Amino acid sequence: MICFLTSRMDDPDTGKLNSANRFADELRKHFPDPCRALVVCSDPDDPEKTDYYSSLTREMLEEAGFGFERFRILDGRNASRAASLVRESNLLILSGGHVPTQNRFLDRIHLRGLLSDFQGVVIGISAGSMNSAELVYAQPEEEGEAVDPDYQRFLTGLNLTKTNLLPHYQENKDDVLDGLRIYEDIACPDSAGKTFYAIPDGTYLFIGEGKEELRGEAYRVKDGVFSQVTACGEVLSV
Repeated sequence: MICFLTSRMDDPDTGKLNSANRFADELRKHFPDPCRALVVCSDPDDPEKTDYYSSLTREMLEEAGFGFERFRILDGRNASRAASLVRESNLLILSGGHVPTQNRFLDRIHLRGLLSDFQGVVIGISAGSMNSAELVYAQPEEEGEAVDPDYQRFLTGLNLTKTNLLPHYQENKDDVLDGLRIYEDIACPDSAGKTFYAIPDGTYLFIGEGKEELRGEAYRVKDGVFSQVTACGEVLSV
């Protein structure tokens, strides 16, 4: 299995496939041919949103020169067929969205087990990348979650990596949720005994070929300490 766990695949300024940190080049190197793609939703009960973002993803990849023999969606409409849909695919795209909502769907369709012998390529986008971890850090993101004593911040994930990613750092680094700064007051205390990596768009975690590498600008959150560990163009083995 080859994994590209991203903050997002496209360049937010152009909408085109991001070429930073050789992402587009590496994807071309490993992209299946013929490609039988399956987009795994973030919310099984929002088909309009799933269809919309899936079509944008397909258009972006086709514009970049990637072709598809088949391009399917897995959500609440066909969840009962998850096993066969995964088995018939060689590219899985794990959508972005609300981490706990997606996590519940992934558990419902038993995707962790379905991927145990998957030999294709996995692309994670934002929440999809976060849910790829063995133990997912579901950083609070919606109003009320940061102060809710019943909100579960750690969830069972897909076990594709032990690395916890926090996407969209360039956008949310100064955000405040429920009166708390999301890094200084939420992520840093939650990192006691753990390690998270905050990544901006354009950075990704590559897994395959016997290595696991953070490629691009990244920041480590460990035991309450926040520090930059790489710049754009640099690579960190994790």
